[in-house]
Amino acid sequence: MQLAAIIVSLVLIAVGVALFGRAILQIFRQVRLGQPVPAGTRTDEPVQRTVTVVKEFLGHTRMNRWGVVGVAHWFVSVGFFSLLLTIVNAIGQLFKADWILPIIGDWTPYNVFVEFVGTMTTLGILALIVIRQLSKPNRPGRKSRFAGSNFGQAYFVEAVILIVGVCIFMLHALEGAQHHVDGYEASFFLSYPVVAWLKGMSLGTLQNLTYFFAGLKIATSFIWMITIALKTDMGVAWHRFLAFPNIWFKREADGGTALGALQPMTSAGKPIDFEDPGEDDQFGVSQIEHFSWKGLLDFSTCTECGRCQSQCPAWNTGKPLSPKLLIMSLRDHAHAKAPYLLAGGGKDMEGAEKATAEQLKDVPAAALAEAERPLVGPLEAASDGGFAAGGVIDPDVLWSCTTCGACVEQCPVDIEHVDHIVDMRRYQVMIESAFPSEAGTMLKNLEKKGNPWGLAKKQRLAWTKEVDFEIPVVGKDIEDLTEVEYLYWVGCAGALEDRAKKTTKAFAELLHIAGVKFAIMGGDEACTGDSARRLGNEFLFQQLGQQNVEALNTAFGEDGEDESTKKPKAAKKIVATCPHCLNTIGNEYPQLGGDYEVIHHTQLLQHLVDEGKLVPVTPVEGIITYHDPCYLGRHNKIYTPPREIIGKVPGLRNEEMHRHKERGFCCGAGGARMWMEERIGKRINNERVDEALSLNPDIVSTACPFCLVMLTDSVNGKKNDGKAKESIQVVDVAQLLLDSVKTPLDPPSDDEEPADAPEPEPVK
Repeated sequence: MQLAAIIVSLVLIAVGVALFGRAILQIFRQVRLGQPVPAGTRTDEPVQRTVTVVKEFLGHTRMNRWGVVGVAHWFVSVGFFSLLLTIVNAIGQLFKADWILPIIGDWTPYNVFVEFVGTMTTLGILALIVIRQLSKPNRPGRKSRFAGSNFGQAYFVEAVILIVGVCIFMLHALEGAQHHVDGYEASFFLSYPVVAWLKGMSLGTLQNLTYFFAGLKIATSFIWMITIALKTDMGVAWHRFLAFPNIWFKREADGGTALGALQPMTSAGKPIDFEDPGEDDQFGVSQIEHFSWKGLLDFSTCTECGRCQSQCPAWNTGKPLSPKLLIMSLRDHAHAKAPYLLAGGGKDMEGAEKATAEQLKDVPAAALAEAERPLVGPLEAASDGGFAAGGVIDPDVLWSCTTCGACVEQCPVDIEHVDHIVDMRRYQVMIESAFPSEAGTMLKNLEKKGNPWGLAKKQRLAWTKEVDFEIPVVGKDIEDLTEVEYLYWVGCAGALEDRAKKTTKAFAELLHIAGVKFAIMGGDEACTGDSARRLGNEFLFQQLGQQNVEALNTAFGEDGEDESTKKPKAAKKIVATCPHCLNTIGNEYPQLGGDYEVIHHTQLLQHLVDEGKLVPVTPVEGIITYHDPCYLGRHNKIYTPPREIIGKVPGLRNEEMHRHKERGFCCGAGGARMWMEERIGKRINNERVDEALSLNPDIVSTACPFCLVMLTDSVNGKKNDGKAKESIQVVDVAQLLLDSVKTPLDPPSDDEEPADAPEPEPVK
């Protein structure tokens, strides 16, 4: 047995190491097929990036949100790397059954570590196996996060870890038995019962058991290595290695998620000059090789865990988009097409083949067939059982995304799903003009009128006539913003949509009550371009953004002090009631030369309440549930202020929906979906309202005009169908606060004059 185990193990080790080295080189070459990224954007702050990797790995910062799954996975992943010396130990035990590592082999702390981590790794993988079985895709609907994952590959990896874990435990116990452990020892604090049992066996039996378990451990480990080396697209295995560089090269060096701002459009790693684009500039992504190398690394790193899928509003309402399946499709396509690209294949801007037939003669037929598939196009099954002729990503998949960011927030290996989806949209919109027809109306209105509804500029001021106090307009009532504390960016919805205007007026009145000086831009305010950019029309976003930045910089006094008046420029402080405006102005306008301090209205209101400038005194009775807007919460990490305000309003009892804060569920309006019909599956806003209504609330509150519209539409529909009580309200947090701040007046008695009666004329 010993000789056979030695020969088999040495052969497997030699083959495994050679193939694994080749596989690493192969993955490196494939990733390099992607486009470069702007200099310094993925390699800045190397020390901070390294710290981030360590924190995310050792802290399991995403996985540990999932309770027992995170703990089990922590031991499995830490055990994989920290117990590598047990392979060396097993090789030595093949030659000499009682061999131990030099220096540390009989060191108690090391043995305690091996004993504990090895056992917990085994228990951890058993827990993960059970969890996978309990979450198999045969559950009703789309409840399983593993739906679409490669179960065979997962079972193989799980079996390998389980076998190796058992071997580590048994080899350690056999070590104790052969070294004549007498009585309890700390080094064997878990395995001592097994050690005591083994001590009753003969020396020959102990040696043969050692050869068996050492050979089994080595064979299992290196069969696994050979298998994954031959299948470099096995994400469930390769994520163990690729997660580290993928996290190190993530967008934010400090560990922040790839949310908030979208990345500027680049071509060949350089930002596109939209005023004078180059003839060879690539607009968006139309081929797998147009993604950046970081994108290709993202695709290869996917572990198919399905956490993105489980949180995706599109997937949860019966739509074809699953962020996991999208990334898996891109990964499989990239790996299948790689031989063609590595041989010099590819097409130029006119669609002509760049490589000669001679260069491509050795490319496998499968890779040539894969190269013919469009990146985005209807899916078609191959009629001859061969390769599919349809697109890699179906258009319905691409346009189902709300860019809510749930996938990015949950991904344990920091895949940047939203950026990749928008990059594909950019090509479809700007080059192919292929997008849902309803969105075309919105784009035309933005181009002609500067707002999605196509209303005249003067309409932006209509709401100011509905309040009983003056609202200064920059350039009309005041010269610039040096005279006020804040510029209130009203936004298109806040100025033009009837339901959102209620929030606008409530917030303005609260500022007036608190004595906060503010002004608005009025007709000089245009749409920030959020919907245009997330739809994929980067050119229109650039136009609108530049227009707004110029207007804002003029209003704030961009040139500093006026030499004639010595008047200082205004602090660039903006408050917005729309999270989409907040995100675009605060996070994306710096890309266009606009650098401002932007806060959300709930942040300012919370501050005013804390300062005592707004005092909620009137009770607002009932149960309330708060809906987290995606662009306020996940994209900008603002969760507390709205809840703090609700908590200060007397009479309210806040009940959280099951999906809230980081796991909040989208209303369905983001990613320009506000302007597109929802024809597939259940409406996302109905799904969200159903969750809210399960709490039997009196009030559904939010802090975003898009969410307000979507939730109100759904609630009204359910009222009409008799599925919601007539008294339920959908309101913004600002409206709640105003109702509580304003003290109801007692009706005047007969001998009292009305409160609004004119004061008597003085007696002369």
